[in-house]
Amino acid sequence: MSGHSKWATIKHKKAALDAKRGKAFTRLIKEIMIAARGGGGDPDGNPRLRTAIIAAKAVSMPADNIKRAVMRGTGELEGGQIDEIMFEGYGPGGAAVLVATATDNRNRTVSEIRHMFGKNGGNLGEQGSVAWMFERKSEIWVDGGNATEDRLLDVLLDAGADDIRDIDGSWQILSAPEAHEAVMQALEKAKIPHESAEIAMVPKNTVKLEGSHARAMMKLYEALEEHDDVQNVYGNYELDEDEIEAMA
Repeated sequence: MSGHSKWATIKHKKAALDAKRGKAFTRLIKEIMIAARGGGGDPDGNPRLRTAIIAAKAVSMPADNIKRAVMRGTGELEGGQIDEIMFEGYGPGGAAVLVATATDNRNRTVSEIRHMFGKNGGNLGEQGSVAWMFERKSEIWVDGGNATEDRLLDVLLDAGADDIRDIDGSWQILSAPEAHEAVMQALEKAKIPHESAEIAMVPKNTVKLEGSHARAMMKLYEALEEHDDVQNVYGNYELDEDEIEAMA
């Protein structure tokens, strides 16, 4: 998803349902473990860990949970080995899809993700088959009612933001991953609340899906999102608001 309006709308609705925070907690704990394993347990010297901890605090994860996840990542506490796998493939209508996973059983996850693609009208591809259609970016969403474009430009011009887009009443703020924290801090200092913030795979261009392709793509997305090993799903497609409402 991430990177176009309709997908953002869906993600925000999904996030509201996910306020059974269990799934959000599980995903963030895995991300903290992976970040700590790769770059050490000190967030001051590990930007990925720092970003994950900020996200965990944003959903009110208890400090003890965060601390234990860091310690499992660094090996100070026992915990399952978590591997990252990025799946690439095509969904219905030829839409490109990236699926970021974190798993303790690579073979199981590969088999199950492949099955989901096949069952829902998609095809799992080889590594590199669609990743070139996306860019790794800091992506922050701000409700249009919380700031004007001029206000955002004033606040973010010196913070490192690359682009501010008006998408269906919300501002999509895109920056290089290294500028993520600076942009977040600038928004916080200006007291401008954000709806979501992550390092995402943002599509360079999008394709529009309609009718049966739109419905089939949403089924694939829902199936992937509900899988325990899936951290994020990104696609390069757009859906009309009418399609979303009809499927809802």
